Amino acid sequence: MDFIQDRKSNILFSLHDSRIKKITFKNNILTLELDKLFQYTEDEEKVYSGDVLFLDSDLDECNVLIFDQTVYEGDFSGKAIGLKEYIEEYSNVEFEILTEGYYGFNATYTGWIWIDGKEPVSAIMYIWNTGDMVYRIDN
Repeated sequence: MDFIQDRKSNILFSLHDSRIKKITFKNNILTLELDKLFQYTEDEEKVYSGDVLFLDSDLDECNVLIFDQTVYEGDFSGKAIGLKEYIEEYSNVEFEILTEGYYGFNATYTGWIWIDGKEPVSAIMYIWNTGDMVYRIDN
């Protein structure tokens, strides 16, 4: 079942604590395959599995900042790469979303990634798209 995010209202599902298992890009559609999505109602928290699709995405405008450690305070370093490079080079890692933000045509996810089974490092993912953001929930 698909739910389209209305960019002018509250988000339908929370991705906090979700893990991006895989990212694919085809026909200008960026797909994040997630282990879980959360829906909060007045009475309960519901957990689903599914994907998030970003229609009309431009990978040239998407990027990821990968730090050398978890970032809380003090000095740190890292690198910035394009999302296309991230998809190619980091296909074996999971990105755990700690916070999410949606601003106009930009989605920002901050969180942790685990590289080669080591301690997690902080990362920030920026996704640019001009089409709909679709939550595709598995039945």
